[in-house]
Amino acid sequence: MSSEQSAVVQLETQDNGVAIVRIDRPEAKNALNMAVRQQLAAIFRSLALDSQVRAIVLTGTSKHFVAGADLRELSASTPIAMYQRHTEYLWEAISRCPKPVLAAVHGFALGGGCELAMHCDLIIASDTARFGQPEIKLGLMPGAGGTQRLIRAVGKFQAMRIVMTGCLVGAAEALAIGLVSEVVSDERTLPRALELAAEIAAFSPLALAQIKEVTLTGADLPLDAGLALERKAFQVLLDSKDRQEGIAAFFEKRPATFRGE
Repeated sequence: MSSEQSAVVQLETQDNGVAIVRIDRPEAKNALNMAVRQQLAAIFRSLALDSQVRAIVLTGTSKHFVAGADLRELSASTPIAMYQRHTEYLWEAISRCPKPVLAAVHGFALGGGCELAMHCDLIIASDTARFGQPEIKLGLMPGAGGTQRLIRAVGKFQAMRIVMTGCLVGAAEALAIGLVSEVVSDERTLPRALELAAEIAAFSPLALAQIKEVTLTGADLPLDAGLALERKAFQVLLDSKDRQEGIAAFFEKRPATFRGE
């Protein structure tokens, strides 16, 4: 791991099982270059295997989440060079992380930044946050899920408006169209994401992993297939110690202690 990479993405793990991943490249408004992408992928792969981590909060600086891809790096690339980078594998480290991932978004989440936020499971947005896919203004189009994830999140007509005009979407509008989970004041954005992550981290990690896998996989399946997948996952969880603990705690009127067993 290079010193540049270490300085760009920071990792902090809290005692409550919540990990904070922070992109800190303020001189470039946290633009995504290969160093940032590789560092993010490495961190998420390690967190996926860390049994002490139960939820992850991904954030940027207090002024920007991610303003987009690094255009200097992009302009110097060729189609073959871009293909050989296989950045889809770097993105998959985030989208396929089995643990709940929450984005805490301040400022701009544009282009690759909007795509990055959409790789997460929940998005907590500052009331001053701005989302968008402005690639059309550069004669380009989204290339890391900005068409496919967006249309699944907000539907055809809003997605087409956003990707075809490159417009900026404010936080209140993003909430109204289903692009974010919550909108809070700027100073509450990261604290609220951490509160929600801590609440989620206290639940059964087995149940959370199954909920995430079934929900995301089932979204692209016919209804009957999705329901079958849901039933099987539910049945598997019946055999867990966490299920026994959860029901026992309910009847004993005490908080449950889930161990992921």
